[in-house]
Amino acid sequence: MGKYLIIGLGSMGKRRVRCLQALGVAGNQIIGMDIREDRCKEAEEKYGILIAENEEGIDFSDIKAVIVSLPPDRHFWGAKMAFRYQKPVFLEASVILEDVIKIKENNLCNVFVAPSCTFVFHPMIKKIKKFVESKKYGKVCNFSYHSGQYLPDWHPWEDVNDFYVSNRETGGAREIVPYELTWMTGIFGFPNAIKGYYRKTTDLNCDIEDSYVCAIDYGDMIGSLLVDVVGRNAARNLIINFEKAQLQWRWDSKRIEIFEADAGEWTYIYQNEGIHETGYNENLNEDMYIEEIDCFLKGIEDRNEFPNTVEKDIAVLELLNEVEKSDESYSVSNEDCLGR
Repeated sequence: MGKYLIIGLGSMGKRRVRCLQALGVAGNQIIGMDIREDRCKEAEEKYGILIAENEEGIDFSDIKAVIVSLPPDRHFWGAKMAFRYQKPVFLEASVILEDVIKIKENNLCNVFVAPSCTFVFHPMIKKIKKFVESKKYGKVCNFSYHSGQYLPDWHPWEDVNDFYVSNRETGGAREIVPYELTWMTGIFGFPNAIKGYYRKTTDLNCDIEDSYVCAIDYGDMIGSLLVDVVGRNAARNLIINFEKAQLQWRWDSKRIEIFEADAGEWTYIYQNEGIHETGYNENLNEDMYIEEIDCFLKGIEDRNEFPNTVEKDIAVLELLNEVEKSDESYSVSNEDCLGR
């Protein structure tokens, strides 16, 4: 049957443990590894998983797949471990283009790599994708999307400086731009061009840009994306203007609202209640994370089952870099800080 190795037992690592267990994987079939003893102890006691102190303590002949739930600047390190033993590997959301390129270049044995794309599995995003692809209401004319959160609320149990979101290269807002663009490009496609601005607008007790705004050009369609980590109420708000309708989605309303021009009235599509983990935003449905890992497990047998690839991750991260490059006066003054 084989065991699953989870590298990193922080917030996301423990979530991936829960995902596997929700899919019927027993605790004794999961091995966790983390440099922090307190995280290892918590995961062992709470979920009944096995713990390995280091790579040398793992029998990789018995490992079916690896899940890398490390900070983004450690993904390459985790991927290399999977590559050494030719094991399929799942990577959490990436933000560093150069590291994802290195992952692609070092995958000499063509190991199956599944980069996270969690929101592709969100039930309302899947419905919105169907509306766009069906052309029921004609073509999309324009869209606007706002993804806003308050950085200290991400991990209320620890200071922002204690994890990667406080670092310039892996900052919270910078990470969320490609996180959102991953599902957006899955619906609207890749744009002809993207430009924007990014700034530090308030003091979050860390030296990162907290707001990004992007203008997205598709030729016969335009869109906008605003990402921030200063919003005191977590928000994800989308408006799509079709030729014959307007679609609105607020994730906290748990419904899609569609104004149909021909009928002159609104219709509503409601989201089913899902699994919610205590301590997280009530709108973060655990089902999409479970479905993502289920899709990864299916991808081990047929990699076409998983909707994201390293190549697409690279293309999305190139969009992030284009946004930062387009803000010339600011990006030049911050190149040294970001290590580029």
